[in-house]
Amino acid sequence: MSGPAANGGGFGNTATGRRRFIYADHEVIEQVYVGALTLDLLLGDVRSLKQKRSVLRPIIAEVHKHFPAVAVAETGDNDLHRRAELGVAVVSATAANCTQVLDQCERLVAGRPEIELLSARQRLFNDDD
Repeated sequence: MSGPAANGGGFGNTATGRRRFIYADHEVIEQVYVGALTLDLLLGDVRSLKQKRSVLRPIIAEVHKHFPAVAVAETGDNDLHRRAELGVAVVSATAANCTQVLDQCERLVAGRPEIELLSARQRLFNDDD
């Protein structure tokens, strides 16, 4: 079991009807933010889907290595050899932290010499959305 219940905490409702998370150390998180980053990549000299996977696998592994709390996966352009879409997601108690982590992930991927970053799109969601 994971989450607040495993840590000796639980869920509660505030007077505004929002859910808050209460942990064993009595830390209360009023908001939860989810940050999403979509990266459109142009791959270098790739002539097959197998080569494409061999380029993407180390990029995904490097993002996981530097940011173990984020989720990253190929999310689009699965059947194209030289194009790839990567999705990165992070959950945080602050919008600023979400944005900071996604910016760092974007810079990490953009710095790879074997790919060209065509576009990056960040979105931020909270429980009001």
